[in-house]
Amino acid sequence: MFNYFKKLSQTFQEIEATDIKGKDIEISGALKASVSAIKIASSKGNKVMFIGNGGSASIASHLAVDLWKNGGIKAISFNDGAQLTCLGNDFGYEHVFEKPIEFFSKPGDILIAISSSGKSENILRGVKAAVTRKCHIITMSGFSKNNPLRKMGSINFYVPSPSYGFVEITHLALCHSILDYITCK
Repeated sequence: MFNYFKKLSQTFQEIEATDIKGKDIEISGALKASVSAIKIASSKGNKVMFIGNGGSASIASHLAVDLWKNGGIKAISFNDGAQLTCLGNDFGYEHVFEKPIEFFSKPGDILIAISSSGKSENILRGVKAAVTRKCHIITMSGFSKNNPLRKMGSINFYVPSPSYGFVEITHLALCHSILDYITCK
């Protein structure tokens, strides 16, 4: 057990952040920039949207609720079961995030896209839809350093681990740190 927590602690120390051009950003600066973008968007009446599959969907739902309940920020995740199966059936699973983002987003909204692999087609299409709608993009990915999601956001958090557990725990901690910065007075 001790090695598990030692490795998890090491993973937290290895988090990377980059901008849209792939330039390294200090983690604290990336977190502050994320908080600032969310606060500015909220002050203008915009919302934060979350997308993710599997464990990342759970993180998306959890943080969307915490952001509006505890942070007073309009937030939503697009992973309702009926919605996903309807859109998957009618348009194909690769479009399940793209379609609601096309319909519900407006310029100035923020999309937080969470994917352990950073290569899920439905997540990538959702981000592209948000870019088209002139939304601000924050990504969280892991596994391969060269995953495509890592290059799509104005702020990109990357967890260099092949372990779903370590990547998901780290993504959840990053989301909670953003929330904690927002709720600190």
